[in-house]
Amino acid sequence: MATCPAGHDSATDDYCDVCGAPVPGGSGPGGSGPGGSGPVVPAGGVEETCAACGAVRVGRFCEECGQDSLSPVVAPKRPVVGGPVVPVSWYVTVEADRTYFERVVAVGGPDAGAMAFPRFCPPRRFALSGRQVSIGRRSRSRGIFPEIDLVGPPEDPGVSHHHAVLVASGGGWAVVDVGSTNGTTVNEGDTPLPPDRPHPLEPGDRVHVGAWTTITLHRSGGEQA
Repeated sequence: MATCPAGHDSATDDYCDVCGAPVPGGSGPGGSGPGGSGPVVPAGGVEETCAACGAVRVGRFCEECGQDSLSPVVAPKRPVVGGPVVPVSWYVTVEADRTYFERVVAVGGPDAGAMAFPRFCPPRRFALSGRQVSIGRRSRSRGIFPEIDLVGPPEDPGVSHHHAVLVASGGGWAVVDVGSTNGTTVNEGDTPLPPDRPHPLEPGDRVHVGAWTTITLHRSGGEQA
């Protein structure tokens, strides 16, 4: 029965069958007996390099990271630099715009004399998806069902049933008047857009239709979380 540097009784005389350390005077390459040319290792086991962290390891387990030398090394997960990118989404808000209404009345817009600004008109929100989003007032009899339905209440009578469309364009959106009765304007402009001609929009741009309805374009996402 051989004894290893750690004091274990080993049935083999080359390496300890308990901790794996070379037995002094044994036949292993780390022993000083026949065939052993290496130095005697410190008590406690074989001095090697940990495959996980690179620290000097004596015995089976690394004292630095605890890696078991008999187990495969699992690569650590790589951190995400900067965080994930939030997908871009687009939407519009619709509200009664008194400033726009006053401009319409001042220039004698659609039925300006009979128009009254609504006492209560809660803002509405519509998500934009697909390649084209229609703006107008639904009409079951005519089979018109716009995605941005401005039928109310309160209802802006200056909005045509099929008034305009928003079309996806170059990563953003453009507005196209489709021959509405009272026209479509953008921001502070008083000149109606030419029919059937796309007008590019930026986030925050305001599309005016009817007597007091303003549709504002919004973008969210696209930045790192």
